Amino acid sequence: MIDKLFIDTHLGGLKECVKDASNAILEVYESSDFGEIKKQDGSPLTIADKNANEIILNRLNLLTPDIPIISEETFEVESLQSLSKTYWLVDPLDGTKEFINKTGEFTVNIALINNRSTIFGIVAAPVSGKVWHGSIFSKQPKVDSAPQNIRIVMSKSHKNENDEKFLEFLDMNKVQYQTVEKGSSLKLCSLADNEADIYSRFGPTSEWDIAAAHAVLNSCGGSVINIKEERELDYAKKSTILNPYFMAFRNKALENEFLDLLRDFFKKLV
Repeated sequence: MIDKLFIDTHLGGLKECVKDASNAILEVYESSDFGEIKKQDGSPLTIADKNANEIILNRLNLLTPDIPIISEETFEVESLQSLSKTYWLVDPLDGTKEFINKTGEFTVNIALINNRSTIFGIVAAPVSGKVWHGSIFSKQPKVDSAPQNIRIVMSKSHKNENDEKFLEFLDMNKVQYQTVEKGSSLKLCSLADNEADIYSRFGPTSEWDIAAAHAVLNSCGGSVINIKEERELDYAKKSTILNPYFMAFRNKALENEFLDLLRDFFKKLV
């Protein structure tokens, strides 16, 4: 049974897991050879991705042998047709480009998916040593407000034309804002840490990129909204591992204030 007791029982082991994976990543990060290759989709893969993946899979299989695992590094699209109701969703090294570019902004991500929702997530930032975790069973009350000058977090490595159009749209609608740049799932974590207010994503992401930090943000009173369907983003799709365009909000007040405006932008975008 997946409940608060399950999470509390396994949290210590999960923290050790992401710590060990982080140490393995740092060992490669501080070396002179990343062993970089290109995957079929053109994205980079390093020895660090592989080493962290092996550690996480081994540890999860020991902690919860009855729960299957979907990991970016071992994913096969055919597995989407036979997904379990409950499974671990893993990105052993999110932000490989940031890793290669030595920005330090990359993360280890483990999420627990249940009934198509991300119900628990743990995120580790190897360079800073910081770890975030949260679940639907431990939501933290937050002061719910929307600032006049909103902080919009954007990707360091994946800005595209849609992002520029979005900022132009905000200018046209006289929305006061400032931008914050982060790599990897640190973008969603920055909302949980009250370092940013909104994260817009009008480009491709995979479920494992955001599921863990999504759970962390939910536990802090935030949300990740599927813009087209105007509801909380879900997982375990049968047809694709890719996410639709989404918008993340630090709290409900921000979602209530800006979702209508963002709906207008989305209609123009598609």
